[in-house]
Amino acid sequence: MTRWWPEPVPAAALPAGLAALGATELALLQPRGWGIGVLIEVAACMFLVWRRRKPLLFATLSTAVLLVMPWVGPQLNEPAVPILIWAVSIFALGRWLPDLSGLAGVAVIVALVFADYALVDPRHHNWSDVMFVAALIAPPYVLARITRRLAEQKELLERQQELIRRQAVRDERDRIAREMHDVIAHSVSAMVVQTAAAQDLVRCDPARAENILADVADSGRRALAETGRLLQVLRDEHNELRLEPSPGLANLSGLVEEFRASGLRVDLDVPGPLPSLPAAVDVSAYRIAQEALTNALKHGDRTASLRLRLTARGLLIQASNPASAGTGAGDGSGLGLLGMAERVSLLGGSLVHSRTHDGRFELSATLPVAAS
Repeated sequence: MTRWWPEPVPAAALPAGLAALGATELALLQPRGWGIGVLIEVAACMFLVWRRRKPLLFATLSTAVLLVMPWVGPQLNEPAVPILIWAVSIFALGRWLPDLSGLAGVAVIVALVFADYALVDPRHHNWSDVMFVAALIAPPYVLARITRRLAEQKELLERQQELIRRQAVRDERDRIAREMHDVIAHSVSAMVVQTAAAQDLVRCDPARAENILADVADSGRRALAETGRLLQVLRDEHNELRLEPSPGLANLSGLVEEFRASGLRVDLDVPGPLPSLPAAVDVSAYRIAQEALTNALKHGDRTASLRLRLTARGLLIQASNPASAGTGAGDGSGLGLLGMAERVSLLGGSLVHSRTHDGRFELSATLPVAAS
């Protein structure tokens, strides 16, 4: 339901000020019929209170009431405040209507003005009066339309900025989730596998079980260190802490050795040293290889193959591992594959993964080097 009372201060303050100013002016000038003129100006200002809610009705009605003054009170050329009321009415017709329908109210006002000129004002009129009326009407209306357009652009910009802010927050959350998964998933998986092996050996081979548990402790310390480094990076916007750089393919051999120490037999195929790669491709390739080996450790029979090639399309990463029935990458949380897909998508590459008829899980990712 539409309310007929205005906003407390903004809508009523200006009309109230104009009414007080007009009453003071007429009381000081005291032209013929100035008391009736005060009532007419107050009535016109009262209609302006609702100019924002029903501009076409109340702004036009305010000026129409004001133009009754020459018939029963002072002439319009005697006080100055009616011109201000007139300007506020015209401005409302341009500012508070989304389209050009306010021109209908302007046309009514112009017709009433010239009716006053023709029927009440005894002076001789010519084209200068037309120019005078146009000078009183055009500037407020044009200024109102410009103000409305600027306000609409400002509102649109604020909405776009809010959408950008929300998207940035969402992207940052996705990045944090992806990095947290990449950083600690393989360490935790190795700890679980090694702990299970230690449980089997604790009675029959305590010495070997003790060595495995030592490896578990080392993996846990590395996971804690990596997690702490990641949290510091998230807080260190200006690299004030001078933390160690993100891992890349130069660390791939060490990564493979960690998985081999965790019980995963890895067949690594990298033909010679790879050329220098863009930083985004380098760290993404490392994380993709890390996630592929983590999936093989968790879901396969602890064997995996990893192959890297530099082709005409970019860096090709191929990984595969046997997966028994009821297991596979698709039976986990899915965050690993989602993280890989996001990384590849951001770089403009491609990612495909499938399960073959003989039960092998295969993954192939292409990272375009030139586009990066």
